[in-house]
Amino acid sequence: MRDVVAALVAAALVFAALSLLTTLHFYRKRQRGARDREIERGRTIIVELPTDPELTFVSEDAEHFYYGARAIAKTEIEAVRVLINGSPIAAAVAPRWAYSEPRQPTSFEDHPEGIARDRWDVAVETLSGTVLIECGAIRERISQELARKIFDAIKRAIAPDPS
Repeated sequence: MRDVVAALVAAALVFAALSLLTTLHFYRKRQRGARDREIERGRTIIVELPTDPELTFVSEDAEHFYYGARAIAKTEIEAVRVLINGSPIAAAVAPRWAYSEPRQPTSFEDHPEGIARDRWDVAVETLSGTVLIECGAIRERISQELARKIFDAIKRAIAPDPS
């Protein structure tokens, strides 16, 4: 009797492992397809943000940045800021907007995660409003690196190198 129970438990564990493996395979295949579609559209993928339930791409082409399905025209970007826990720590202003009326830096209400779970975001200020790209609060500097990559890409686009 004990051997039958052990065999049933082993079979259930094998079934669960195969089920997880199949799910992971199809998830990766779906993500690879989404990545390929972005590239086929002529976009360069900047980062993949870990959002629920899928990954969200931040990509760019010659005229726009894309945050998921949302397009942000490069010509409309006034400024970009990296936010930690809702407060700006780095900013870049497009030269064509630098001498316009002075503005308050973008900031958002602090999230309750506290210092142990620093929240990293990128605020893209455009003529039509501010777009908040949420990079998350993942430990080990992952969210910080994602925010920095997005900030650097947008900064390069709005303030091209003079050389």
